Amino acid sequence: MEPLRSHWSPATEALYSFPAPPATSLNQRIAEAQAFIRQALAGSEAQAPCLTCSFQAEGMVLTHLLRQEVPRIPVLFIDTGYHFPETYAYRDRMAAAWNLNLVNLQPRQSAPEQESEHGLLYLHSPDRCCAMRKVKPLFAALQSYDLWFAGLRREQSPTRADLQPAADFRLPSGKLLRKLSPLALWSNRDVWAYLKEFGIPPLPLYARGFTSVGCEPCTVLPVSNDDPRSGRWGGRKLECGIHIAAAPAQ
Repeated sequence: MEPLRSHWSPATEALYSFPAPPATSLNQRIAEAQAFIRQALAGSEAQAPCLTCSFQAEGMVLTHLLRQEVPRIPVLFIDTGYHFPETYAYRDRMAAAWNLNLVNLQPRQSAPEQESEHGLLYLHSPDRCCAMRKVKPLFAALQSYDLWFAGLRREQSPTRADLQPAADFRLPSGKLLRKLSPLALWSNRDVWAYLKEFGIPPLPLYARGFTSVGCEPCTVLPVSNDDPRSGRWGGRKLECGIHIAAAPAQ
């Protein structure tokens, strides 16, 4: 991989100015995540694993970890048609640098087609917009997989405070898959220390002050320092609907 860190801007370098966790703590987090991933991949349900990645910080850490075990693991990116230009450019840059097995998931209608038929749903019906452009395309794609890795963390939002590292997840079709969040217990400091340790450049939007990045029309700078996702959907909600329908654990 190209030594991308040599091209970082001062603004990007400044993202790493906070105190890093002790090396032993970070090494322990990494070792635990690696063991968790290896155990999951050794299970009987690991015939068809995949990873969802929005190319935010956590997603890049998890992608980096998983590629060490399954270099060609499918990396599912939900292409809503509304992402920031910076997100698309960063996705393409990192997909090329890491030779990712990138799978771009798109909704049935393009953004202009949807707007022509329904208007600007993200303004007046964000739940419906997310359902059409995020939830349905992803759940349709997940039919082909048995093991789903996601970069969720408890610290990300109050809605994720009780996140379990492993849970069963039932799709609307009835298909049951195993959903795994190896970074569930990681802190924000752990994530950024990992990026720095391995020279992984972050999504440039972080240097502009964003702490959670989704579609451009629905993402602003955070309104609360205590909630990284407080800049999503104008404060009207914290989740798009993808991560809130888990089946009871078996």
